[in-house]
Amino acid sequence: MSRGLVPGLVLAGGRSSRMGRPKALLPAGAETFVGRIVRTLRDAGVAQVVVVAPAGDLAARIGAALAGHRPPPPVVANPDPDRGQLSSLLVGLDAVERLAADRRVDAALVTLVDVPLVAAATVRALLDRYRRTGAPIVRPARPEGPGHGHPVLFGRALFAALRRADPAAGAKPVVRAHEAEAEDVVVDDPGAFTDIDTPDDYRRAFGAPPPAAPPSPGNAPARR
Repeated sequence: MSRGLVPGLVLAGGRSSRMGRPKALLPAGAETFVGRIVRTLRDAGVAQVVVVAPAGDLAARIGAALAGHRPPPPVVANPDPDRGQLSSLLVGLDAVERLAADRRVDAALVTLVDVPLVAAATVRALLDRYRRTGAPIVRPARPEGPGHGHPVLFGRALFAALRRADPAAGAKPVVRAHEAEAEDVVVDDPGAFTDIDTPDDYRRAFGAPPPAAPPSPGNAPARR
């Protein structure tokens, strides 16, 4: 039975090219995507949450959006998010191990900012299964058939394999290599499988199109 730290990593390092504006800052009800995910993880008992964002202005804006959380989660910058999603995962792993200081990080619960509607009950179920089994991978599964959602929990035994993985291929080869040892937790939670990548995805999830992006400071209209 595991009793070590299991921090949460929220990967918000992508360019959001299909959405046309940063997904992390889109509204999900009264909260932003990233704010809702942070709250959900904490409601599920995840004490340490780290958000990974692209270096520069967006990281600062995400940090400002999370300032109302107590305490605000650390936002760490991926200096080269174009290397792919795995690069953000590794930046996050390094950050949680550094923040843990002398405490052991037994696993990391990894989720995408694209999946803001996952329920706290799903996160709790994943943590419970990991703590009972110590499986190297724990992930939500659909009740009606194949397919997996987020978050995905990676045990410490896989950290080295993730660090050795080809950035172009991402974490999927590591997951496939350990498929037989993975624990699938069947959850009745559509939010765990709702990936919001495009304006059409947003419209289906929230019943309205995403709001237009606010002008950047450099492109704001001049006051008259």
